[in-house]
Amino acid sequence: MSANSFGSRDTLRVGEAAYEIYRLDAVEGSARLPYSLKILLENLLRTEDGTNITADHIRALGGWDPSAAPSVEIQFTPGRVIMQDFTGVPCVVDLATMREAVRDLGGDPAKINPLAPAELVIDHSVIVDFFGGSDSFRRNVEREYERNRERYQFLRWGQTAFDEFKVVPPGTGIVHQVNIEHLARVVMTRDGKAYPDTCVGTDSHTTMENGIGVLGWGVGGIEAEAAMLGQPISMLIPRVVGFKLTGRLPAGATATDLVLTITEMLRKHGVVGKFVEFFGEGVSSVPLANRATIGNMSPEFGSTCAIFPIDGQTIDYLTLTGRSEEQIALVEAYAKAQGLWHDPANEPAYSEYIELDLSTVVPSIAGPKRPQDRIALSEAKETWRRDIRAYVADEDGVDEASKESFPASDSPASNAAANGGRRPHKPTPAESAERGAFEIDHGAVVIAAITSCTNTSNPYVMLGAALLAKNAVDAGLSSKPWVKTSLAPGSQVVTGYFERSGLQPYLDKLGFNLVGYGCTTCIGNSGPLPEEISAAVQAGDLAVTAVLSGNRNFEGRINPDVKMNYLASPPLVVAYALAGTMDLDLNNEPLGLGTDGKPVYLADIWPDPEAVTEVVNSSIGQDMFKRDYADVFKGDETWRSLPIPTGDTFEWDPESTYARKAPYFDGMPPEPVPVTDIAGARVLALLGDSVTTDHISPAGSIKADSPAGQYLRDKGVAVKDFNSYGSRRGNHEVMIRGTFANIRLRNQLAPGTEGGWTRDFTADGGPVATIYDASVNYQAGGVPLVVLAGKEYGSGSSRDWAAKGTALLGVRAVIAESYERIHRSNLIGMGVLPLQFPEGASVASLGLTGEETFDITGVEELNEGGIPRTVKVRAGDTEFDAVVRIDTPGEADYYRHGGIMQYVLRSLLAKP
Repeated sequence: MSANSFGSRDTLRVGEAAYEIYRLDAVEGSARLPYSLKILLENLLRTEDGTNITADHIRALGGWDPSAAPSVEIQFTPGRVIMQDFTGVPCVVDLATMREAVRDLGGDPAKINPLAPAELVIDHSVIVDFFGGSDSFRRNVEREYERNRERYQFLRWGQTAFDEFKVVPPGTGIVHQVNIEHLARVVMTRDGKAYPDTCVGTDSHTTMENGIGVLGWGVGGIEAEAAMLGQPISMLIPRVVGFKLTGRLPAGATATDLVLTITEMLRKHGVVGKFVEFFGEGVSSVPLANRATIGNMSPEFGSTCAIFPIDGQTIDYLTLTGRSEEQIALVEAYAKAQGLWHDPANEPAYSEYIELDLSTVVPSIAGPKRPQDRIALSEAKETWRRDIRAYVADEDGVDEASKESFPASDSPASNAAANGGRRPHKPTPAESAERGAFEIDHGAVVIAAITSCTNTSNPYVMLGAALLAKNAVDAGLSSKPWVKTSLAPGSQVVTGYFERSGLQPYLDKLGFNLVGYGCTTCIGNSGPLPEEISAAVQAGDLAVTAVLSGNRNFEGRINPDVKMNYLASPPLVVAYALAGTMDLDLNNEPLGLGTDGKPVYLADIWPDPEAVTEVVNSSIGQDMFKRDYADVFKGDETWRSLPIPTGDTFEWDPESTYARKAPYFDGMPPEPVPVTDIAGARVLALLGDSVTTDHISPAGSIKADSPAGQYLRDKGVAVKDFNSYGSRRGNHEVMIRGTFANIRLRNQLAPGTEGGWTRDFTADGGPVATIYDASVNYQAGGVPLVVLAGKEYGSGSSRDWAAKGTALLGVRAVIAESYERIHRSNLIGMGVLPLQFPEGASVASLGLTGEETFDITGVEELNEGGIPRTVKVRAGDTEFDAVVRIDTPGEADYYRHGGIMQYVLRSLLAKP
């Protein structure tokens, strides 16, 4: 029960129902707050307890100064938690392990139970092994169950063992689309109260829900576990960037073009750690599907969230997707009563402003390795010819030579050769029994994937792609024989409207057959290229490309054979499948010859916007959503027939290579031991700028000769059954061995190598060794480890294993020039100290080589209850003051306990 210091408790009547609410207008200053901060204010009013959340916190938020730097800490309590299976499995593993730890410390295991609704959608495990056939979906699902049966049994046990925990079985859709189409409440009701739906998720793209007015963002799995167990999220009241929209999208521009434009603008503006909120008269012209597409990309431009207020578009979408009349009436009544309904004439106060005229958006792609690197379609060929020189050695002598860990497209090697000399050209023969003989060259599009999740919730771009496919087929065009094509919708509703529109056969004709409902190519589950294509790529050392309608295109992420990856709208994915190469100006060069022998241009087959809208309106109905979500947690017969153990604690199988008891609580005392300074540490990795969690966290396929592959072979697992790292996230032994092992990672401590290599200074001369093997030797000798890095360390997906793996390798501290929000927080959550070089300083400016021994002093000040601003770092003969990036008192508590899970466990044990 709230302390209700402001007398804000009131009753809202909607039809025959009455709800307890906490009125925002009881707090002075609330009317001028941005929509997102109003939701935080209601959260504080409802959870005010006089201790962790006080009247002073509420006054501070009501009196928010838009121009001030964030300084006031508040405790935000999410209404629910959502997970996908890659990150959800380790969450359930940790919860199961916590139950045993509570039991071992004399407590009741049943105390470990979600206190907030938690829902998990299995969507990350399907791999595109089969494509281009009418049975591709069935065969991929069968293979998915073969690979993941053990994991799925574990999740089914979790669904029965934990209250308030539900699982959406495989083959249903992606977590974000299922969330906005069905799971999101917009306004929640619980124990007679009505309040805004707030939801954090174990995937950074949880922000797709921002499109329907739900405040939430991606967190690490460890933070999600804490939220599930009733722990609030400690945060500073953020700055809020107001993003004003005017005008309307022009013909030919899609939601994808809009979101790539916004991503580029906000990356340049700088929104890391800030809220972004859309307002203005242009908002009403942005369909809900487009809003969801924009919200989804929030991690790509770096903001915590990117939210749209509730308005008529929200209500229309809730109606379309089959929400009950009572729920829809509640959402509208609550939003209007609380001042949460969007009024274009009422502009809230914002910290910063940015504006976009929607009519200026042009068709675009992004690549070849970062989502913020937008390229106007009219410049795509020219830009590819410039960028290709960073990937191949050619007659101009330009090599792949960048020593950055994650070289940007504007790296010196790229600029030096921009548009200079002839383009690299290396036609390489290939032959397929099904497709005949052909040649592949640099820039060949070998993957064209309409993949979850940025676009597949958006019927305008999906049906636009289908109409373009129809026009292409009618003109006599076909996909090139070297292109691996795939269609992975975000929900079964997409299949329904493709079938109702009669357009699916045209996609099938071009090879875009249904391959699964899940996050496929975008997360590296593209599956292997056909053998003859892969062999040709390897033989010619070709820099081939992938074009996908996803949101991530980082190096090494999509497919090990593919060096250059481009994000594009679904219609452009189809267009590039027809073109078969990036070395083509789609605006001015033909895609191919039609049945009449004449050239066919993209403009000839691009669907008219009015035609797309007409098909959307005639093909999508409420009945589809009600049918597909009527029994969404039930699953098919295969799911329901999985045998599962019973009981409050899990029966671990000692032979399992998928689910193993986590080591985080081994030997944990009831009370935390004091934190200590770090002495005699060695550098495990010395990394450059923009090292992402994709570089750190194990992801993709497991190579037979890697430490993880060797572990599995020692366990008797055949190489064909290795599955992916993501599928084995419940086994810490596999994951430790794959941490810092991305094939594109460049550890400057071991120059000339790519992948999980370092130098092991426990041996004379510091020979090159795998990061895992070196870690084992360091830990055996009691040597702590540090990681050195450049700017934007840990950007990318919300990956708990990027932090877990770092900690389990024995890393005590990371020293970087700057951090991505989630990863910095996750490091603290695993007991790793995030430090920052002094302003303007770096590894290079300090003359560090990584061969030094590090001593870090001043950490022990944390035992006194405060947070030291800096600590002293001595590296060889170099000394500097590193900034301590423990940003809130709550984070300091987590660090003192050795991590967030240990803190939560001790807190639960202390409760009567």
